[in-house]
Amino acid sequence: MQRLGFLVNPIAGMGGSVGLKGTDGVVEEARRRGARPVAPERARIFARGLDKRFELFTCAPPMGQQVLEDGDRSVSVVYSPAVPTTAADTVRGARALRDAGVDLLVFVGGDGTARDVLEAIGQDIPVLGVPAGVKMYSAVFAYTPGHAAEVVNSLGEGPCFEEREVVDIDEEKFRRDQLGVSVKGYLLCPVHRHLQPSKGFGLGGEEAKRALAERVVEDMQPGVVYVLGGGSTIGAVKEALGIEGSLLGVDVVRNGHLLCTDASADDICRCLGQCNAIIVSPLGGHGFLFGRGNEQITPDIIRRVGTDCITVIAAPEKLAGLDSLKVDTGDQELDAQLRGFARVLTGHGESKLMRVE
Repeated sequence: MQRLGFLVNPIAGMGGSVGLKGTDGVVEEARRRGARPVAPERARIFARGLDKRFELFTCAPPMGQQVLEDGDRSVSVVYSPAVPTTAADTVRGARALRDAGVDLLVFVGGDGTARDVLEAIGQDIPVLGVPAGVKMYSAVFAYTPGHAAEVVNSLGEGPCFEEREVVDIDEEKFRRDQLGVSVKGYLLCPVHRHLQPSKGFGLGGEEAKRALAERVVEDMQPGVVYVLGGGSTIGAVKEALGIEGSLLGVDVVRNGHLLCTDASADDICRCLGQCNAIIVSPLGGHGFLFGRGNEQITPDIIRRVGTDCITVIAAPEKLAGLDSLKVDTGDQELDAQLRGFARVLTGHGESKLMRVE
């Protein structure tokens, strides 16, 4: 395998830090709220880890060429997108790369980008996703951009591929705190341990979640500002507090009162005080603590709160399906600080030590 296609969705992930839960159809609103592109830097992390042996094919700026040439690589450009880019450019770019005869198409984006790639080329050629979106529930993504480079570098002359599902969440429902998930189809992807598994959406274990939530509320201290991540486990904490928080967004509380619901990164910063804490639960199926679904909790916020003021909670049945926890904040230095081991609260007087990768 020598011919590699590379495609970047330059607007992927822009809605995350400003609390939009996605970028589909709301790019201008994301920009109005001060969102900055995140996909180009995620693409550069991937490119920096990529072996030099590959013959590279890509799209004109802002869809790939600028990233690869930053690394002093020789590339062939097969498609020039409109500016600003749209989903149609992803479709056309993917088809152009397929027609150029690449052995593998690497795309940088989220679930929406995966959906567009599926529409464009189906299973004509294998693909690999570099995670850069707000929503990344599909099983076609490597865990991190660095892992994506490792996957590509490991592919030899006879690589193994398998069908992996592309799912998408209805962003309009997502913004209304409803989870509407559908399987869009299947893409061919490399068989590798660094690809994230399919996301499980079952709730289950409600009694365990309630008991865990009671423990968390009992441990809360007066005057401390708590940044609460999303998901049903943290949702049980919000219910135990008696607040009308968001199920899928990030909320901020102090002394049992809601300071901000469905908060953006700027909202969180405004709420932080002298004593702060973050409470998160790993994303079911994937095990991510940061970087999936809670991009509002930015690296700057994590540093301001302090890594020693992060509490991880999870019901035992969720941890049973996870070998480790993962972080992908987009800040490699911070990720290194967060890796190691974390104590996960699982109930009254119960906890489990988990590796963080």
